[in-house]
Amino acid sequence: MEMNEPMMRESSPLSSAPENEGLQEKGRLIRGDNGAPQGTEKEFAGEKGSVSNGYPSATQSPGEGGTVAMPGCPRTLVVQQTPGSHRETWSKKMDFLLSVIGYAVDLGNVWRFPYICYQNGGGAFLLPYLLMALFGGVPLFYMELALGQYHRSGCISIWKHICPIFKGIGFAICIIALYIAFYYNTIMAWAMYYFLSSFNYQLPWTSCGNPWNTINCTNYLQSGDNVTWEPHSVSPAEEFYTRRVLQVHRSGGLHDLGSVSWQLALCLLFIFTIVYFSIWKGVKTSGKVWVDAAAQIFFSLGPGFGVLLAFASYNPFHNNCYKDAIVTSSINCLTSFMSGFVIFTVLGYMAEMRHLEVSEVAKDTGPSLLFITYAEAIANMPASTFFAIIFFLMIIMLGLDSTFAGLEGVITAMMDEFPDLLSKRRELFVLGIISVCFLGALTTLTYGGAYVVKLFEDYATGAPVIIVVFLEVIAVSWFYGMPRFCRDVQLMLGFSPGWYWRILWVAICPIFLLFIICSFLVFPPQLKLFHYDYPPWSTVLGYCIGISSFICVPAYMVYLLVVTPGTLKQRLLKSISPEPGIEIPRCDIITNAV
Repeated sequence: MEMNEPMMRESSPLSSAPENEGLQEKGRLIRGDNGAPQGTEKEFAGEKGSVSNGYPSATQSPGEGGTVAMPGCPRTLVVQQTPGSHRETWSKKMDFLLSVIGYAVDLGNVWRFPYICYQNGGGAFLLPYLLMALFGGVPLFYMELALGQYHRSGCISIWKHICPIFKGIGFAICIIALYIAFYYNTIMAWAMYYFLSSFNYQLPWTSCGNPWNTINCTNYLQSGDNVTWEPHSVSPAEEFYTRRVLQVHRSGGLHDLGSVSWQLALCLLFIFTIVYFSIWKGVKTSGKVWVDAAAQIFFSLGPGFGVLLAFASYNPFHNNCYKDAIVTSSINCLTSFMSGFVIFTVLGYMAEMRHLEVSEVAKDTGPSLLFITYAEAIANMPASTFFAIIFFLMIIMLGLDSTFAGLEGVITAMMDEFPDLLSKRRELFVLGIISVCFLGALTTLTYGGAYVVKLFEDYATGAPVIIVVFLEVIAVSWFYGMPRFCRDVQLMLGFSPGWYWRILWVAICPIFLLFIICSFLVFPPQLKLFHYDYPPWSTVLGYCIGISSFICVPAYMVYLLVVTPGTLKQRLLKSISPEPGIEIPRCDIITNAV
């Protein structure tokens, strides 16, 4: 990451006006008593009378400092950073693009998309998935990149530039990100366990003669036609996952999770150690069917998690975020389709070998597809040990990319909101965040931890994220205003979003999201994992987990209205109005966007 020059300037004929000569105040352009601009020649870039056609690349956005006088077009813009307001930028465009792709293409593409697709009808699921991508995921992905790049703020402090009363959205995003860290990294710990177990001449999930196997273990793949698959039969891969890695047989359910597995705890500690030393210095180092479709597209693409806002805030001001959104979304969806093809091919092969229906083979969805189906397929490949090591290393790398991004979103948000407190203590703050995530994940490391992972996955990150995204698009489109937002995009890119994007942001996205939220409330997830049916009180617990993040939004609204002085009408108007900043007229359009 490189630090940029602290000054960006644009010159116009005003810089050569006689009344501007000889007047200065600390090198900044100021307004005189009569409203006329005052300043000196040295404040302006370029020769006298010349007009530049844009800011230097990787500069600060209008809104980060400086004072500007704009009585009319043509106008002069001078933006000067105050000491300590420097913001890092990506050292090169590819760093940003790979980081966003690494965040979007994650474990969700490898295991979550295939099982969500399967449990909702396979090919029939692709229609709602594609519609949600076109009318929900991609437009909001584009919107978040543009917001973060223009306002150069994290998911909390950015709301003072948009609509202050919605600032609670930023805090809700941070809580959701922590919930994800509680269970998402546990899945990587499972992958780490598999990775270490793969360093054997024979993979441990290929045979039935191990201490953890039961009499129901049936190795049909190596025994050929001499073995009949019975209703009570269990494959070696499934028993390795459930009885060796998870040890769920030692837990009675959510009410009896059991003790913490020390092997998984060490794997998770190693994962978080890698995460800490990767992000401690900053970015420079690194109905029901519709509900599932929306949850998957948002979980995979990532709008509503604050990561896109954080990453885009380190972009050059004129970076083409529109192209980034299209490229990243396309790669993400294609990767999901590819993973689905692989999973369904393996499931078909396993069903043929067992002489069963595919529905019987895939009776346990979720990460089971990753750690049972993939593992069983790899075990029957030539050089299975090599491919197992490579595969689970890939799983760990995919997960680490998303963990880096998710926690960086939280860290950026908090450091932008409390710069005086945290700017010089980043290492300690990151250590604190990592420690909280590790402690919060301890329940997922118990013998019944898989049940907790399933609960968090369905209730902590499904509906809450969709609600957050719904409020975000309402705040930007209806309160901040589509004309103002499109003007911001035009200033950055040199062109304004077309009517397709405007209609999506103003009407179609909110309607889609509201429909999905209502569907979730009417049809709450019915949880089941392995042979365990979740008790009715788990639904109440799940709703409480979801509400615990979303409650930040109305709570902050009430807080802001209480602390804002004035009458109720004055408080409301001030709460929905962006804080005063530097306005840039539409006549100063940038034409040299990247």
